[in-house]
Amino acid sequence: MAFLTTYHTDIGLRKQTNQDALLIKTAITPQGPVGLFIICDGMGGLSHGELASATVVRSLAEWFDGELPELLKADHNESLELILEEKVRECNQKILMYGEASKIRLGTTLTAFLVVHEKYYLVQIGDSRAYTINDQLTQLTKDQTLVARELERGNITEAQAKVDKRRNVLLQCVGATENLDVVISTGEVEADTTYMLCSDGFYHKISEREIWQHLAPENLIDENQMKEKVVELVDLIKSRKEKDNITILLTKLT
Repeated sequence: MAFLTTYHTDIGLRKQTNQDALLIKTAITPQGPVGLFIICDGMGGLSHGELASATVVRSLAEWFDGELPELLKADHNESLELILEEKVRECNQKILMYGEASKIRLGTTLTAFLVVHEKYYLVQIGDSRAYTINDQLTQLTKDQTLVARELERGNITEAQAKVDKRRNVLLQCVGATENLDVVISTGEVEADTTYMLCSDGFYHKISEREIWQHLAPENLIDENQMKEKVVELVDLIKSRKEKDNITILLTKLT
């Protein structure tokens, strides 16, 4: 297998800075391809959210370059879930300590998709999302928000959830509290499947049907076409007056 990748990020219509951060890292090993793909949506105002998201991306990028190769050589694949959780907790502690020392509140969502040969590890904190795209669009992550919880409990309807003013209230994010529930799921990667990561600015003003129509497999033949499609989608979302930062990342396994 090999990776085809692209991304597009936009500041949106109202924000002064783009507090989203992303990462694309790939490598070839004797056992097969390895890749790490991340989207973080920082919070905290001005440069603070940008600092939080960049801190997580930088820390995990350094881990991918420095520690992961040695783990794979030592065949520690079975312990990757625990190691990933520990790395996220280290990031959480670093941001938390900085915020306490600076007397500010900051944090970031984290959706990280690690591919090791035939297997993926999906880390989820907050409300950025991961999807698969093949003959349909399937959401892999569950939003960790107040509104998503209320919807799951049956207290509000899907229609109410879409317009609820609390929809951006997170149940947790990296850097906000000592008690972090790091959600990690795993699965087998599939050839000719595209994996999409996005921040919440991407999905509020567009339907899943529209996303799939733009990103159906026949529209994602190569990286140039993939780039054109993600730019089209972001422009469409901005035309609908999305105020938040907007980020989308595609990884296609061929």
